[in-house]
Amino acid sequence: MPTIKSNGINFYYEERGSGEPLLLIMGITAPGAVWNVHVADWKHHFRCIIGDNRGVGQTDKPAGPYSSEQMADDYAGLLDSLGLDSVHVVGCSMGSTIAQQLAIRHPHKVKSLVLMCPWARCDNYAKGLFRHIMNAKAKFRPEEFSLYIQLLIFSKSSWDNEEKHAELEAGRNQDAVNPFPQPLHGLEGQAAACISHNALNDLGKINKPTLVIGGREDIFTPVWMAEEVAGAIPGAELFLYEKLGHAFHFENTDDFNIRVKNWLSSVPA
Repeated sequence: MPTIKSNGINFYYEERGSGEPLLLIMGITAPGAVWNVHVADWKHHFRCIIGDNRGVGQTDKPAGPYSSEQMADDYAGLLDSLGLDSVHVVGCSMGSTIAQQLAIRHPHKVKSLVLMCPWARCDNYAKGLFRHIMNAKAKFRPEEFSLYIQLLIFSKSSWDNEEKHAELEAGRNQDAVNPFPQPLHGLEGQAAACISHNALNDLGKINKPTLVIGGREDIFTPVWMAEEVAGAIPGAELFLYEKLGHAFHFENTDDFNIRVKNWLSSVPA
């Protein structure tokens, strides 16, 4: 399995597909494999590059705190190792904060941005929520912690759908036997990066095509956060799914995959 040295850590990544390079950055607690349902489609159109963030999966998990700037530099090192000058970037939740910093700190490496359920800064509620996530991780069994995260990110429409409800239960059962569980200090490092991220004053420097996308029923990163990010990046487009939450990309995967693929394909070469 491919691992490279980047920014002082051993960084795990995978590649699938061919075409223009597409870097995928996942959110807090999640390894890169969570992109699989999207990469199953996108690999037919793009060279998908999927990393495990610092603190999770098969990448090193040093003691924190981490920062979104530091994690962006992790990915800059990955791109350097792969000899890639400019890539499309899709970042989900915490991954969107990393993608913002990648575009700010390494603008020549970014061709376009898709920022999913993003935030430019945390208000006091968001900071409290991330602190509670750390507390829950410290006290819950893995399947209990998984349930808490599911309650945060999936909308009522998913909980009311029997098929999706069964999928959520299966996901919790898988988390109970995860061969690469995230240690508490890895989650704490990532949560610190989420809390401290504040790029609002620098988003105006981003001059890359940008799509901001979210769900109107997102209780984790509410709509005002997506609207603030889209309003701060010149020319950014904003799309919000009706009746879907933070996990809109799982709740309506077919539409999301096509929507993002078509948008990326429309970016000028």
